Amino acid sequence: MSTSFRRKAAAVTFAVLALSLAGGGIALAQPSAKAPQEAVQPAARGTNSQPPVTAESARMAKAALKSGAATKLAATATSVVVVNSNGTKARGVGTVIKYGVGQYEVQFGYVVTSSVIVATVGRADACCIPPAGEISVAPRLSTPNGVFVQTRNSAGTPTDLGFHLVVHLP
Repeated sequence: MSTSFRRKAAAVTFAVLALSLAGGGIALAQPSAKAPQEAVQPAARGTNSQPPVTAESARMAKAALKSGAATKLAATATSVVVVNSNGTKARGVGTVIKYGVGQYEVQFGYVVTSSVIVATVGRADACCIPPAGEISVAPRLSTPNGVFVQTRNSAGTPTDLGFHLVVHLP
């Protein structure tokens, strides 16, 4: 029995020694200096803030809410709008305002703050596949019936891209 105990003790000792060396080797393999911040995180993608609401935009939003034609119909409705890269509406409902490169606002005749908002980069025609890019959507600040849309190319640079926007009120 003492022989098997000695063999087990030796095996455990070698296992502990091997793990210690392996752990030390891993620790030695770690870089001694920290990587520069640029290498750790991708380049900034510009600003994530929305541009300020203009007086004209606020006036248009209030007018759309006052008209209220879609308010009763939109209780559980889905609205779709297709926007060209230059900010003109190709089809669908809503008013489109272009703020700057890759920055758009779409206003509806009802409050959209509790809705589901989905967008994708796309073209208005059936011609071709749209250029590669990224799109972000958010409720428009200080405009309860507006949606803010931001488009970028694949490198993260703001770019004018056409898009399809779907707003669904549950």
